[in-house]
Amino acid sequence: MKFQIEDITVYFPYDNIYPEQYSYMVELKRALDAKGHCLLEMPTGTGKTIALLSLITSYALSKPSNPIKLIYCTRTVHEMEKTLAELKVLHDYQVFHLGPSARLLALGLSSRKNLCINPAVVSAENRDSVDAGCRKLTASWVRALAVENPNIPTCSFFEDYEKSGSEAILPPGVYTLQDLRAFGKQKGWCPYFLARHMVQFANVVVYSYQYLLDPKVAGIISKEMQRESVVVFDEAHNIDNVCIEALSVSVRRQTLEGATRNISRMSQEIERFKATDAGKLRAEYNRLVEGLAQRGNLPIGDTWLSNPALPEDILKEAVPGNIRRAEHFLSVLRRLVQYIKSRLQSENFEKESPVSFVASLNQQVGLDQKTLKFCYDRLHSLMMTLEITDTDEFLSIQTICDFATLVGTYARGFSIIIEPYDERMPHIPDPILQLSCHDASLAIRPLFERFQTVVITSGTLSPIDLYPRLLNFNPVVCRSFTMSFTRDCICPMVLTRGSDQLPVSTKYDMRSDPGVARNYGRLLLEMVSVVPDGIVCFFVSYSYMDAIVNTWNETGILKDIMQHKLVFIETQDVVETTLALDNYRKACDCGRGAVFFSVARGKVAEGIDFDRHYGRLVIMYGVPFQYTLSKILLARLEYLRDTFQIKEGEFLTLMLLRQAAQCVGRVIRSKADYGMMIFADKRYSRHDKRSKLPGWILSHLRDAYLNLSTDMALHIAREFLRKMAQPYDKTSASGKRTLLSQEDVEKMSNAGADETVF
Repeated sequence: MKFQIEDITVYFPYDNIYPEQYSYMVELKRALDAKGHCLLEMPTGTGKTIALLSLITSYALSKPSNPIKLIYCTRTVHEMEKTLAELKVLHDYQVFHLGPSARLLALGLSSRKNLCINPAVVSAENRDSVDAGCRKLTASWVRALAVENPNIPTCSFFEDYEKSGSEAILPPGVYTLQDLRAFGKQKGWCPYFLARHMVQFANVVVYSYQYLLDPKVAGIISKEMQRESVVVFDEAHNIDNVCIEALSVSVRRQTLEGATRNISRMSQEIERFKATDAGKLRAEYNRLVEGLAQRGNLPIGDTWLSNPALPEDILKEAVPGNIRRAEHFLSVLRRLVQYIKSRLQSENFEKESPVSFVASLNQQVGLDQKTLKFCYDRLHSLMMTLEITDTDEFLSIQTICDFATLVGTYARGFSIIIEPYDERMPHIPDPILQLSCHDASLAIRPLFERFQTVVITSGTLSPIDLYPRLLNFNPVVCRSFTMSFTRDCICPMVLTRGSDQLPVSTKYDMRSDPGVARNYGRLLLEMVSVVPDGIVCFFVSYSYMDAIVNTWNETGILKDIMQHKLVFIETQDVVETTLALDNYRKACDCGRGAVFFSVARGKVAEGIDFDRHYGRLVIMYGVPFQYTLSKILLARLEYLRDTFQIKEGEFLTLMLLRQAAQCVGRVIRSKADYGMMIFADKRYSRHDKRSKLPGWILSHLRDAYLNLSTDMALHIAREFLRKMAQPYDKTSASGKRTLLSQEDVEKMSNAGADETVF
């Protein structure tokens, strides 16, 4: 269907549209018109992705004189592929109506591991090994040697891509990662470097958050993006954590041992070069004297990770004299590694600011702030000069230089925290030094300043007013949408006590109470006997899940549960969990039914959907607080309180409720779906906790469902399932309009979007 929103003709590839999708587009258009940033919360399963893509591409089509580029950021490769599949459908629809003038170039960009088609390289086990395997075949010095000696291996796909020169382009169309690989094989070109090259010309780019938020990656991939771009962060409820991780570094003993090995290897290489090719070392020294830390425009095969500091914080001046010579620089690194090693021998917890750390470093080993700032660029330059290709072997020294550059660059918003052991396992010495960033606004500020519109959207942004303070920006639109249903297809409940009226909670003092474990077990046992198909249970941590399952096993509850349904458990091993999920789905498909035990903040809670019969009930056992004794969390809470006046309780509640909402939101992925959610902890009945849940859950949480025991919850579940079993009338005879046709939308746009009826 196509319809007007003010002066824009929106092309929407389906025959009907949800009212909330229409309202979402109206608000999004307001932000685009104002050239400002926006925060939009829209329930899961209401077609947020297609609404975003339809409006922004239609907006670009309606203003051909001022083309805007869409940069769409997702968290996982799976989400990237889903977004590009939606865009394909939309693009075909737009071309059908408008002809060739609507053609655009859209592509996904991922790591070499996901795009490489050279079988010798892509077979490596992890991403770093694939990157290093690629460099061994594509680095400029390797290719130069291969010209003289044909026996030196190179990558035929990269060579053919380079030979094609300016002819190596992608024709218009929408390319998923699979399409890029297929196109590369057909032409004989490297899809990874082709995609990297085409990103600057594409109308729509879909890639990971890190490509914009992590300065090391963004410096290579995203520096060419024009200001007239609309940046969308989808599923962005954890965006503050992504920003913080991008600027944080951890150093362990293993890192220091690896760094020492790296320094020895570089020292040997320097000696070898002095004997065979001293000119290269001299040329590098002269270049550094002239003030060029980087070598200008490097060949695309040589580009390495960029500086870990944000672009505006990088010093635009010459490298200090004491690290210009290669052997002097290695001596500086040795002293730095030795100093960190001595700090890790501390038996007490220590916390200090970067300023005092740099002062004591200067006092004890004579390294000043400016020297530290240049460590990363100097290491990059040295590795280029020494023609090192196996970069995966040098990750430790990269981490040390990463740490040095960030410590030398930033004084505010960071802490250095040294922990001699993990507090949860105090008898195992495991010292770690962490440079921890506390200010999420640091990494995202350059984006707010550089791009005209940044859209932050997710199904769980409540309480939405906290995000502008956390990320330190002023959105022009800040809106939370509810979900329009033809029937009450979600049933949230708060369970505060068991059948024996004993309260249930995962509070620390009640956690080991056998009565709580028994009541939690009885709740699941009662539910598996009445709920069909799949049930998903979320626990607050792996250790708590282990303890509970162990107790249930000893008391025979687990055996009783397995009379009704099979039980599968998430572990910290990705392969095991994937297999468990696969078998869980098989058990649901064949009618045997299954229960899946998972952990809040685990892989499953963040990215796996349990739609339709895979999730008819989700039980959230307890309140998923973060580990509140974590020194890093305490330091961050102190910083937020002092800098942004965000109280500790307010922030912790935001963290736990967005996590709980993320977990229970897994069961509803469309309006035809139905499912129940049980919040099994007495603390959810408190108004201050409950009221911060997303609006689409709160609107179904009736007072009668708030303070339940197991038998009351069982009765409500039976009633709800009986009601859901009735034939489903999609057209809504009850008079609630939840699907709008083209005529409805035209009437609404004539009457004014403000009169949208939910």
